[in-house]
Amino acid sequence: MYVDGFVIPVPKRSVASFVAMARKADKIWMDYGALAVFECLGDDVPYGKRTSFPRSVKVKRGETVVFSWILFKSKTDRDRINKLVMVDKRIAAMMEKMKGKKPPFDAKRMVYGGFKVGVRYER
Repeated sequence: MYVDGFVIPVPKRSVASFVAMARKADKIWMDYGALAVFECLGDDVPYGKRTSFPRSVKVKRGETVVFSWILFKSKTDRDRINKLVMVDKRIAAMMEKMKGKKPPFDAKRMVYGGFKVGVRYER
C-alpha cells in the first residue's frame, strides 16, 4: 500500500467550496483506481508550541486545517493514477472554471508527500 498525504490551510468561509471541489476531484482519483480518499476537516487541532498541523501550513486567523490522504495499492499504482488524473479533462475543466477566481485553499502553503505503509491494522 502507498499513501499520498496532504495538510492544507482552508479559510473557514471556503470550507463548503473546498468540500464541493474535493468531492469532484476525489471521484476522479477513485475512477482511475485509488482505493480510498479522505478529506478531514480540522476539529481538534491545537496550535503547538513547537510543531503542529496549524504551524506546518502557517494557518492564519479565520482558517482551519484540512488533513487529506489518498490510498493506493502501491507507489507504482499511485504514479500511474496521478499521471492519468493530471491529464483528465474533468480536472482541466475544474481548473478552467477557477481562472480569475480565488481558490478555496492556499496551495503555496500545502504540505504533502508520499508514504510507504509501515504498519497497518484494520478491522
